[in-house]
Amino acid sequence: MRTVLGVAGGIAAYKACHVIRRLRELGHSVKVVPTASALNFVGAATFEALSSQTVTTDVFDEIDSVNHVRIGQEAELVIIAPATANTLAKLAAGIADDLLTATVLTTTAEVVVAPAMHTEMWQNAATVANIATLKQRGIHVLEPAVGRLTGPDSGPGRLPEPDTIVDFSLAAAANAHTSAVASAGTGRLHGKHLVISAGGTREPLDPVRYLGNRSSGKQGVALARAAARAGAHVDLVAANIDSGLLSDLPDSVRITTVESTLELQTQMHASQADADAVIMAAAVADYRPAERTDSKMKKSGDEGMTLQLIQNPDVLVGLVESRRQPQIIIGFAAETGDSHHSALDYAKAKFRRKGVDLLVFNNVSGDRAFGQDDNAVQILTADGDDVVAGTEIHGSKDDVSEKVIEALADRVECVESTP
Repeated sequence: MRTVLGVAGGIAAYKACHVIRRLRELGHSVKVVPTASALNFVGAATFEALSSQTVTTDVFDEIDSVNHVRIGQEAELVIIAPATANTLAKLAAGIADDLLTATVLTTTAEVVVAPAMHTEMWQNAATVANIATLKQRGIHVLEPAVGRLTGPDSGPGRLPEPDTIVDFSLAAAANAHTSAVASAGTGRLHGKHLVISAGGTREPLDPVRYLGNRSSGKQGVALARAAARAGAHVDLVAANIDSGLLSDLPDSVRITTVESTLELQTQMHASQADADAVIMAAAVADYRPAERTDSKMKKSGDEGMTLQLIQNPDVLVGLVESRRQPQIIIGFAAETGDSHHSALDYAKAKFRRKGVDLLVFNNVSGDRAFGQDDNAVQILTADGDDVVAGTEIHGSKDDVSEKVIEALADRVECVESTP
């Protein structure tokens, strides 16, 4: 994707370097367009070295190619991080007195701004009004984080971390495409209803502690985006997922949040009733504490702690048992191998045991998959009595999701064509 990264003049400009690096790692080209003030914090040479593209701030540079118009016309996504109060005011007023503001005024791509400034500036009535104006015009605003600012000050106004900026921005671009597909009434799953679980369940021990797992929910959220792009209406049951991942999903995705396995089970069965397909991508805890205390458990000297755990219900098997035909159910299996069997062997056994139509298997040996932006999976299906594993699909979690949704669409079309 051809991405323009605008950088305004604030102390947080250094984080733009990490945004460039992450975007390029994900395969996107990055054209950096700083303001003149931004170059007081990070030099043009640094931006050029990281982006492998020339950097300029002046609308009178490269006049022969009409550069101040061309950059905006060619952009597929524009990100401004950090976006200062001054830059936000210019954008709201339609001022184009430098290369960055001219680029925003000429582009038809999605525009994301990540404001960063002192708390008093962020809460000033002028900034509040400018943000409201930008949102009304369709510009995506990533709310600033709360934390340490310049000097001794602390509060709302801190630039979010680079990974959060990248995730939010790419989701905004993907969802714009989703909306275009939906408005055109196209997509292989147009009009279908999908229920997708995502994230990792947590089993509370007391008001402070819980038993959990390392799932970030990125893969399940990516599946929801891909299903929406295919035209489906999606119920996403989100277990303990960072709000930043959920904040820019399209309107065709309805989000319900849960915490524990029992809560997820209840919500999945409620949503399953009229669904055409169910994708169980959440990492569900196999066990929960036999008892939960109402107050925080205290340490007692140097003694250890013994917990009694009881087994949680198998949510996926329950969904298979209660489904109505021809509902399609897809499970996920995160497996590791051992001295007895390979990870794939365990995944094939799970496929037989669960009774699903498709099983998406990923090998998580050596901390693979969890919390990462890329993934590698195989889709398992039945061929008579045999379990067949497709070729490995490797790429970003959005790329993997597209392949899973394509496999689901193939299955839907096959079922609908069968007399």
